[in-house]
Amino acid sequence: MPYLTAPPDARRTAGGEQLGFGVPGYAHPLLAPAEWAGLARPGTPLHWAVLNIADGPGSRPDPHCLEAAGRLHNARERALHGESPDDTVRASGGRLLGHLDLAHGERPFEELIADARSFIDWYRIGGFYLARCPTERAGLPAVRRLTGTLHALLAESDSADDGGRLVLGHGTHPYPGYAEAADQLVTFQGPWTDYRWSQVAEWTADYPPERFAHFVHGVPRTHLEEAMRIARWQGAGTIFFTDRDDRSGQSDPFATLPRYWDEIVSRIGPGISE
Repeated sequence: MPYLTAPPDARRTAGGEQLGFGVPGYAHPLLAPAEWAGLARPGTPLHWAVLNIADGPGSRPDPHCLEAAGRLHNARERALHGESPDDTVRASGGRLLGHLDLAHGERPFEELIADARSFIDWYRIGGFYLARCPTERAGLPAVRRLTGTLHALLAESDSADDGGRLVLGHGTHPYPGYAEAADQLVTFQGPWTDYRWSQVAEWTADYPPERFAHFVHGVPRTHLEEAMRIARWQGAGTIFFTDRDDRSGQSDPFATLPRYWDEIVSRIGPGISE
């Protein structure tokens, strides 16, 4: 089991609380049609999924991505505003997030805002995933400026309800101040061999589980239950576990469905997004 640095009375997810999926970015809909179709399937406990055409929105609207985005948007509308209250429990209600690559703070602010506007105008996204987000205290003011502007852009659009959602893709525990700069932080991204012995920062106990996400690759089917226990104990409300890995020439283990997708969906159970 992982060693936890948090005190014994730290607030963690209880065994019965609802986990949900955050999808860091499937391959293009032409290459991963089953993956994108599955996100809109009723009963999938999806919190959000990232759309990434070419490390951003691309140079023009992509018809295949438009179709996938429209399907997910419609599924969310059905989940949140369906005629039958029971539908909101069974249906998928995930947001579509646009992928913005911060390049660890090296991308110019103007470029990022231009990409954000394209995502909003073309794909009606409901938020943004800020990949390769800085983790040090020195990078926090620039990230705060960016997230403040993104929230304003989302509030002006007609596609993002509740002001949209911003997720910082650190992949590790950042300086604690980042928790106030966005809606959710990815505090682990890596292999199962590291995750099962990972530590959680004490400061995360001051926030509820919906503020944190974990992405883990190389998780064997036989260790799914253990992986979910770790996520709950470490206070993560959003997960993506896969048995794919970054070996055998596969550069992105999160680009396709895990072979046990149906099983992990059934283990988590149906629900709606936050």
